[in-house]
Amino acid sequence: MKRLFIFLAMVTAVFSYLYSQPINQAKDAIEDTAIVLPESMTANLADLLHDWQIDFAASENNCKEGQNIVCHDTVYRDRLYRLPSEMELSFNSVVRSYIEMYSVRRREQVTYMLTLGDYYFPLFEEMLDRYGLPLELKYLPVIESALNPVAVSRMGATGLWQFMLKTGQGYGLVINSLVDERRDPYKSTEAAVRYLKDLYSIYGDWNLVIAAYNCGPGNVNKAIARSGGKQDYWEIYYYLPRETRGYVPAFIAANYIMNYYTEHHICPVQVNEFQALDTVHVNQEIHFGQIAEILDIPVSELRRLNPQFKRDIVPGNYEPYALVLPTKKMIAFIDKKDEILNCRRSTYFTHRLETDQYIKGGDSSVGSDGLVYYRVRKGDNLSKIAKRNGVTVAQLKSWNKLKSTLLPIGKQLIVGKNASPATADSKVQFAEVREDSIQSVSREVNQYYRVKKGDTLGAIAKRNGVTVSELKSWNGLRSSRISVGEQLIVRKMSEEVPETEEPSSATVTEYKKGEDKSSDAPEGSNIISEYLKEKINDSGKQKTGNI
Repeated sequence: MKRLFIFLAMVTAVFSYLYSQPINQAKDAIEDTAIVLPESMTANLADLLHDWQIDFAASENNCKEGQNIVCHDTVYRDRLYRLPSEMELSFNSVVRSYIEMYSVRRREQVTYMLTLGDYYFPLFEEMLDRYGLPLELKYLPVIESALNPVAVSRMGATGLWQFMLKTGQGYGLVINSLVDERRDPYKSTEAAVRYLKDLYSIYGDWNLVIAAYNCGPGNVNKAIARSGGKQDYWEIYYYLPRETRGYVPAFIAANYIMNYYTEHHICPVQVNEFQALDTVHVNQEIHFGQIAEILDIPVSELRRLNPQFKRDIVPGNYEPYALVLPTKKMIAFIDKKDEILNCRRSTYFTHRLETDQYIKGGDSSVGSDGLVYYRVRKGDNLSKIAKRNGVTVAQLKSWNKLKSTLLPIGKQLIVGKNASPATADSKVQFAEVREDSIQSVSREVNQYYRVKKGDTLGAIAKRNGVTVSELKSWNGLRSSRISVGEQLIVRKMSEEVPETEEPSSATVTEYKKGEDKSSDAPEGSNIISEYLKEKINDSGKQKTGNI
């Protein structure tokens, strides 16, 4: 009998030792009744169901639903130890409280997250595997967002992985008024995995990484410093912010419940329809309402499949975006793309390109000839019309062949032309004119061009929108022969100046022969020297230039 007692005592001691090995005694001794539940786990289930936007059905699998089974601590500890995990999944009283939270108070919520996991976990695993991170991290969004892609915390953290704005932007996520890629399951997952990898390169301990993911590396570093430099999560536990103390235990509990839910009689619900999905790149602005009308897809479904678009608008005109659609609708979208784009566009996109019509007092229109027209209204005069349209009075008079400044109401005026942009070879400088004066005189302003190697009169005329005959007439040429370096008048412009004020060198800039004002001349260079160099490099023919 004594030997039997000694044997049983030895067996008990051995088992106690074995069960204590996975857990540090200090970790097992953690007691905390002031922990803060993760925000995602405090949400009302009805609100979550609305946010998830998925039609769930009753469970039809072989899972046996029933009352929760409360286990002894040694059972919880043994199950955690047996999980094939690279990460440390320790057990203590705080972890047990979270397991009980999942298995008792939040068990219905767990049933829905198990189903959502079938949709999201393969994506998480693929990205974690690509970057060489533990696959157990796929359960991090369970406590971050309850697998809700549009979840927003009290602090503004958004999406499955609960990125703050600056952190998300730092990892390449686009966030603007129409798009929030923190809500994009694919892009936010890649950003989160990269962030976790960077944190691990700092701490080299996954518990510290998870804590830093929750409260930021700064708070973790402060806790390490206050603990005297200790590098173990459980040893710095009481130095962490209250909301972070329960974060790692909640993560461990999530790993437990997602693997052992059947042992607690929790069964995943079923989705009425798990449909095949595909993506198409959109490079034009499209509203979900347009797609819904033409393809007969509920807007709520488009939002669920594309949560990154905050206002139901895909701004493809800004940059191409991937649009997720049911595979069965993809061919129809491609075939009817033009119809979708034009569907009630004025209703879905009400922003105006410009509001000049209100300032101008009337509508300006572009004619088939490329000219911009304006109809004169009561109170208009040439100066006002010129100022509103960014032109000069002289241009208005020239374009419309006006001999006076009198304007009959209702008259249609040319107020703009599709002018070719000025090149490095030619540049016009106009006289500065006081536009508040109606009484004026016209002054001719010439535009000059210096002939370069390979130029012909035909090419120069075409470049400047004039004829060869005009070039000959303006420059007194008898033939089409021109010389390298020769300065030609390539355009004559009529410019209006006030009659009461004599034009001066300060108000009128006119090119004169002998002055090189072309934009291709380097600042501070000697024009004659440049021309001589050009002549030296020429084919040997000596030509006389008019410099």
